Amino acid sequence: MKIAVTSQGPDLNSQIDPRFGRARTFIVLDTDTDEFSVHDNTQNVNAAQGAGIQAGRAVADLGVEAVLTGNVGPKAFAALQAANVKVYPAASGTVKEAVEKFKAGALQSADGANVEGHWM
Repeated sequence: MKIAVTSQGPDLNSQIDPRFGRARTFIVLDTDTDEFSVHDNTQNVNAAQGAGIQAGRAVADLGVEAVLTGNVGPKAFAALQAANVKVYPAASGTVKEAVEKFKAGALQSADGANVEGHWM
């Protein structure tokens, strides 16, 4: 399964970025092979508005089936849901730790946003 993890840095030992739309980077990982790629999200970090929607579309275009993140707002959640991407909020620690929790079934997918819009 291909998943995206919000990250504050470019590798698996980086901390989870608690923001989805304004995350510094997305690490896209194949849970079967553990191969990953890093995708910059700079265009949305300082966006005046629409960061969650744009990030949601970008992540969906990467072909992921799930997103691990700290928090996701209502517009980003709707964009991800429309693309059939499951959201696993409240992930914390490093990217590697979050992926391990996901693989172990220790994270639950969300039924909706866990923060209001424009959360910084």
